Amino acid sequence: MIARQFITEPIIPLKTSDSGSFAIAMMEEYHVSHLPIVNETEYLGLIAEADLYSFSHPEEPLADQQIILNRPFVEENQHIYEIIRTMSELKLTILPVLDSDQKYLGVISINDLFFTMSEILAIENPGGIIILEMNEKDYVLTEIAQIIESNDARILNLFITSLPDLGKIEVTIKVNKIDVGPLLQTFSRYSYHVKASYTENTYDEGLQDRFDSLMNYLNV
Repeated sequence: MIARQFITEPIIPLKTSDSGSFAIAMMEEYHVSHLPIVNETEYLGLIAEADLYSFSHPEEPLADQQIILNRPFVEENQHIYEIIRTMSELKLTILPVLDSDQKYLGVISINDLFFTMSEILAIENPGGIIILEMNEKDYVLTEIAQIIESNDARILNLFITSLPDLGKIEVTIKVNKIDVGPLLQTFSRYSYHVKASYTENTYDEGLQDRFDSLMNYLNV
């Protein structure tokens, strides 16, 4: 899963001849807070909505504005994890993609990235979620998988979250079983600390609120 596979076709880059007012209109149309400025295939940088609203004369071309452009991007063969890391660190709504010659290919939007992540995390697949907390040295994937498979279940997705303040990690596992009770009992027998578990029948208001906030942020 690499960058060029996630390019969002409808988003057209700005040119230096475009005005600030036009750029604002395009951001509103695409539901983003950033747009690339590109002359032919040369990527000049990314302009933010806040920059546009600071213009004294937004009707004038971008080339005439006093702005310093940041130039974040990923190359076309970079993995989706690098895309996620860059967009998260820089709080971007889009991320330009360049080829090996540094020519502009397009952008990846956070909206499309969100839906891609839902596929990676197997959100659409029915099942339950188990969160284990442990010391990093105690993490043994083969043992965790064996416990799950011994209960006639299989792993749909697994990821690890570091808890540096505690010196521990969280292992979040999605399995194809809605009833995770037997799995929880087995993990307890093996002295695993089950921090939390969720099933399709579990309604967690906090999780729902966070999901709603994300959807509102994405404007989808």
